[in-house]
Amino acid sequence: MASRKKTDVSVIEDGDGDDLDEEPGEVIDSAPPMKVGEERVLHRTGGLVKKLLRRGRGWETPELGDEAAVHFVATLMDGTRFDSTRDRDEPLTLKLGQGQLVSGLDHGIITMKEGECALFTVPPELGYGAAGREGVPPNAAVRFEVELISWIRVVDICKDGGIVKKILVKGETNERPSDLDEVLVKYRVTLPDGTVIADAPEEGLEFYVKDGHLCPAFSKAVMTMKKGERVKLLIQPQYVFGDKEFDNSDQLHNVPPNSILDVDLELVSFKPVIDVTGDNKVLKKILKEGQGAFTANEGAAVTISYAAKLEDGTVFEKKGLDGEQPLNFVTDEEQVIAGLDRASATMKKGELAIVTINHEYGFGSVEVERDLATVPPCSNLIYEVEMLDFVKERAPWEMNNHERIEEAGRKKEEGNLLFKARKFRRAGKKYDKAADYVSEDASFGDDEQKLVKVLRVACWLNAAACSLKLNDFQEAIRLCSKVLDYESYNVKALYRRAQAYMEIADLVLAELDIRKALDIDPVNREVKILERSLKQLQAESNKRDAKVYSNMFARMTKDTSMAIKVLANVCLHLIGVGTSMWCSGRNSRLRNQRRARMRKRVWL
Repeated sequence: MASRKKTDVSVIEDGDGDDLDEEPGEVIDSAPPMKVGEERVLHRTGGLVKKLLRRGRGWETPELGDEAAVHFVATLMDGTRFDSTRDRDEPLTLKLGQGQLVSGLDHGIITMKEGECALFTVPPELGYGAAGREGVPPNAAVRFEVELISWIRVVDICKDGGIVKKILVKGETNERPSDLDEVLVKYRVTLPDGTVIADAPEEGLEFYVKDGHLCPAFSKAVMTMKKGERVKLLIQPQYVFGDKEFDNSDQLHNVPPNSILDVDLELVSFKPVIDVTGDNKVLKKILKEGQGAFTANEGAAVTISYAAKLEDGTVFEKKGLDGEQPLNFVTDEEQVIAGLDRASATMKKGELAIVTINHEYGFGSVEVERDLATVPPCSNLIYEVEMLDFVKERAPWEMNNHERIEEAGRKKEEGNLLFKARKFRRAGKKYDKAADYVSEDASFGDDEQKLVKVLRVACWLNAAACSLKLNDFQEAIRLCSKVLDYESYNVKALYRRAQAYMEIADLVLAELDIRKALDIDPVNREVKILERSLKQLQAESNKRDAKVYSNMFARMTKDTSMAIKVLANVCLHLIGVGTSMWCSGRNSRLRNQRRARMRKRVWL
């Protein structure tokens, strides 16, 4: 905490600091910065009035929940003093938001900067109210002259009070470690009674955030910290070890169940770890940051030095070290193992990193003889690599039109060679790059347009062929459609798009493309073969549909037959009931007639 000043704010003149420039960014309730001596009602505080007596330092202000150290002098509106920390010569530490002095004052303090002095006029409803207090009559407005000496940022890391962090020393940068990073920390862990249960070595301790250390709270807290930040943690039992006792003689001495821990923690530094391939199989830990903002991208000519070893520490190769020449290669050309290739493309000049490579991105499942040792099958590898230099591949916008056309042609030919070698993924990348060099965004002259169009169409068609080989049928359809937007009569594009449609079982669209291709070129052998394949697929599809419909109708017929039987039975039942009712009614009428005739005879 900053040193506590003994300046009596009651003697500060209103004009003090008028020669200072207003600090940009000072915002109080979205209003313009206040001038010394200015008085303002703070909105949304119920009538709290602030008068600035002295500007503070910096631009940060505390928040509700933070701990602030203040000096204050409290008076009635007539100037009668009823409380003062200056009389006691000891600042007061407040937990902002809890109304330890009066509820309204906390909302005034959170508008202040470190070192700032202000006079707050507090209405009764935000002060001592109808009850008043000793020295304050009921329903009296009061004034507080406040100097904000310093504050400690308090963060509820898990939003449940389980890990509360107080920032004692702010960090140096804005970067925070991620769960893959390796951190160097210093710490001391104590129980509430002061018993020390864990202490980091003097030089600190390193661990990977995802692996954790001591207890779950450590990783959660470290990921909220900046390099150089020092904090005090209050950790509740659920983030320690719950109701279980933890006994580890190397790290902690017996921690009783349901223990609360006090932790002094400093994040000394951390080494960023990058998931190069997105599947955690090539990880790059940066030991030394490189220069500038640019990395060696795909197609860059790089120069690196490295020492390569197995997981047991056996060094099997060195380049650029101990008299060996550095290694020169072009990225994305399969000149080195995939893991080293992919990691090198992410490095800056001068960067030093440890690259951990899963065997899938290394030498695979075969045994390989290297300069210094044999690499067994399925070996994971560790490379300590330094990027000595690189020359990035020239981007299209860095070239004139002639150079772009030449480069597009060269990339296309490289793609053709890779396609013949059945390296379809790399070939597809070459065709994509070639198309980028002669993209529609560039401004080519009339004499260049014909050649550019031919190159562009050829690259899209060849890339579509690669997509078909890689079973990426939607991409093949997209590329062929681009060609057909240019040349609606292109038989090759119709043929390849029809192939893709057939693979995704869209036989209707496939038939349309085949018919159009045969209209353009009725004797095209490949299209006719594809047409026969389509007819076979259609026949098989029709058989499947017929079987499905047959089963459906059989069920419907069976269901209908049953329904008719049920309906007939119901009808017969209803007829029977009706007949019975009719007969019953008729018999009843006959009986009534007979009775009437009998009565008539008796009467006569």
